Amino acid sequence: MLDLIKYIVEQFAEDKDKIEYNVEESEDAITVTVLLAESDMGKVIGKQGKIAKALRTLVRSATPRGSKKYNVEIREREAE
Repeated sequence: MLDLIKYIVEQFAEDKDKIEYNVEESEDAITVTVLLAESDMGKVIGKQGKIAKALRTLVRSATPRGSKKYNVEIREREAE
């Protein structure tokens, strides 16, 4: 599932080197946090959040029935 998220995010982001993916697993869910450069935030989220919503919909529909639920969070990286 992480490969699907990476593929979709990298299609829209320009600074592919600065993308980080953090995966946290709990009892009932897996949370994938995508950390992006400030310049890529708008491109990956899209107008009115349409791309982010579509990404979450694809991940939800690709998750096998009976497995853990995936949550996708998109955040800006902290300045270095």
